[in-house]
Amino acid sequence: MFGRICSEVRKCNPEVLEMVLEIAVRIAQQSVERTSIGTLFVIGDEEEVLKRSTPLILDPLALYPKEVKDIRDPNVQGTIKELARLDGAFIISSDGSVLSAARYIEASTRGINLPMGFGSRHMAAASISKQTDAVAVVVSQSDGVVRIFDDGELIGEILPGIWNLELIKPRIKGGYEKIVGTDSNLTMIVKRT
Repeated sequence: MFGRICSEVRKCNPEVLEMVLEIAVRIAQQSVERTSIGTLFVIGDEEEVLKRSTPLILDPLALYPKEVKDIRDPNVQGTIKELARLDGAFIISSDGSVLSAARYIEASTRGINLPMGFGSRHMAAASISKQTDAVAVVVSQSDGVVRIFDDGELIGEILPGIWNLELIKPRIKGGYEKIVGTDSNLTMIVKRT
């Protein structure tokens, strides 16, 4: 199911993006069951993204060697789920290393036009994906939807859990299609290219 979104994204390692999406969905599902958690992942073009961001706190991942921060490692995934409670973004290299956590994104919002109701996390995701070759994934704290941004635009939404598809109005501009997962309670809404 995630392969569909990965194939739509131009400048991101599909395997790494798929892993980030899986983690984001688990965080969103956990948020529905417990306290709401929102977070932001920025994947790829890491040198440029790091230049356009600053740490909000002492970075809990910064001094660890790259080889122990692979996003495919279950221990790293557990760490991400715990650190998602902190404010700020995760910066993930194109090869899947979680380079930094709790980062403030300093990207210009000029030319970004988001739907009403989207917050600063969504604006940061759209902005950084427009100004760099990175892709951004947001777990929305308010509604638990996972949203994917590329080149400043919303290109996909993943709705964890069971949703009434007749009541949902996707936020993607232009044509889109809905894909309902059969093996899990997920619905994806993907921009048509």
